[in-house]
Order: sequence, then C-alpha cells, then structure tokens
Amino acid sequence: MYSKSGLLVDAFDKTVESKQTGLYILTNKVGSELTVTNYGAKIVSLMVPDKDGDFRDIVLGHPSLDEYLTSEEPYFGALCGRTANRIANGRFTLDDVEYKLPINNGPNSLHGGIKGFNAVVWDIMNVTDNSLELYYLSKDGEEGYPGNLSVWVTYKLSEDNSLDIIYRASTDKKTILNLTNHSYFNLSGEGDSYIGDHILTINADTYLPTDSTAIPYGEAESVKDTPMDFLKPTNIGERINDDFEQLNFGNGYDHTYVLNKGSENEYSRAAMCFSPKSHIKMEIFTTEPGMQLYTGNWMTGNFTAKKGNRYHKRSAVCFETQHFPDSINKPNYPSIILSPSELYESRTTYKFSV
Repeated sequence: MYSKSGLLVDAFDKTVESKQTGLYILTNKVGSELTVTNYGAKIVSLMVPDKDGDFRDIVLGHPSLDEYLTSEEPYFGALCGRTANRIANGRFTLDDVEYKLPINNGPNSLHGGIKGFNAVVWDIMNVTDNSLELYYLSKDGEEGYPGNLSVWVTYKLSEDNSLDIIYRASTDKKTILNLTNHSYFNLSGEGDSYIGDHILTINADTYLPTDSTAIPYGEAESVKDTPMDFLKPTNIGERINDDFEQLNFGNGYDHTYVLNKGSENEYSRAAMCFSPKSHIKMEIFTTEPGMQLYTGNWMTGNFTAKKGNRYHKRSAVCFETQHFPDSINKPNYPSIILSPSELYESRTTYKFSV
C-alpha cells in the first residue's frame, strides 16, 4: 500500500527497541493527506493543493524508517523535547539541584540531548481518519532530566486544510519542558532547490540575538532596520547573505522571534509564508511565545530522500513554535518549569490555502 505522497507503508513497519513502528495516513474531505510515523512522532509527508488543484508534498523527509534511523538530519518532521532548542553548556539548576545534560551541539545541549523525543518510539493512543494521538513516557533521569513525564501529542488534519498540533504533558516531579515540531517546509514542493523566493511575514517586533553558539544573550532587540525584519512581506532570501553578525553566526536565519501577543498563552498569528511557484500560502497560529526561524543553513544534499530528491542548503524553512532557547537559565524569559500540580498545554496550527 502506498500513500498519496508515494510512500510505501510497509517501509515503516519495523521493530525498534522492542516497539512496533508504522506509518499513519490522515486525510480530509479536500483530499489533503498527512502521514506520520510514531518513531519520533515525525511528520513524513504533507500533501496540500496548489494553484492548479494539484497536490504537492511540502515537507522534507525520508521514504523509509531505516533512513530515519541513520539520517544526518535527525529532526526531519520530529517532535523535539524534553526541551526544544538549546540549553547553554547543558546545565541548569532547579530547586538548588544542578542537572547536567548531554552535550550534542557545540558546547550546548540541543533538542533534548543525544536521544530526545525525536529518537524514541511513541505509543499509539487513538487513530481516526483525520487525527492521530501519540503518547510517550519519559522516565525520571532520561537524558539527565528530572521527573517521570507523560506527554501526549495530537495531529489533526482539519477540513479547512489546517494541521493542528496539540501537546499535553504532566510530571510527578518538578522538571522543565519545551516542545516543538521541527518540520522542514518547502511550499513549492519537497525537492525544490531553494526557499529564498518564499515570501515571509512574522508577527514579531523583536528577536533574540545570540552568541556564536546560538545561545541568546538575554534581552530581545528590535528587528527594525536589520535583516531580521519580516514585519512586512519579504522574500526570505532577500537579505539572508547580508554581512550582519547574527546571520554570519547562523549561516543564515536560525533565530527566535518574540511573537507579538496580547496576553500570555494567547492563541494568535505568528507568521505567514507564501510560495510564488505553487501559490500555496501557510499561516501559522500558536499559543507559544516564540518561533524559531531556521532556513536549513547546514543541509548538505549528501543523501537521496523522498522521490530520489536531494536536500541542499536552504532548500527548506522551519517554523518551530516554542518557548525561548536557554529559558531555564534566563529568569526574565517565560518559564519552562512544569510542576506536578500543573498540566502543560500548547497548540500550534499550520493553515494552508492558495
């Protein structure tokens, strides 16, 4: 059996660490299709209609589970946690106890460590024609984090051509948590060579400048009169090669935008992205305070992926809605601490139209 996007379902039927993996196909009445594997809760493909009514797969990925297991891009479509983004030097203190995390990105800990949520097999809780609920129990001490943490994520493909991602979590011990989905988008279709022509708007007056290891200094700075400004519709590639320290550090965009919010946890528009080739428009809404813009600056094109395509530098763009990097070490940032008495809830929506 094949998905609409051309994926062989059997290529995801595998046993990983004694747990069964598979490919789950969600559809809506419009004819759009989302496929997800429970390995890493990864989005593998997303087919939406273009200006001609033809369906294009707009996320990058691999055609088999074996390739995901050995990928040089371990975060394709993945759910990242316990803490998405970076923690400086892999260290933080909680209730006077210092915790040390695996170092896997320069001097820092990235996306949950060596084996984050992107590299574990999630349990299938509920499947319908257009939704999938997954569950993972992250045990106390896993990757250095405290507390037994229960995490649920629901992917839903709505009739208005929206992809809803809803996260919930609870813990039995105070811990830290920052979840995101790390899909690599190309609205012209995966395999298209460059996202520089995509037109982007970000609802953020400020962003977080970082040091050369991508850790924010602390205070947000205005995007005004800098290449970081996407308040008005702007081609992603228009200023990406400017001689600007922040772009030099990241080899392009790899920065958190502080989203304009009326109130904490407000579900509001974060960004809009448009492909002039396909005329596919993606609007992003989230309850999260920030969004990491990453323009695939370190992609190599070294391997063949879906449909034999190669993914070269800047052939995709990521919109990772999340709390801020290194939040646990920055008291002025929105808190990522989760206590046993609390339920973590977060929602992000990617809405597609032409």
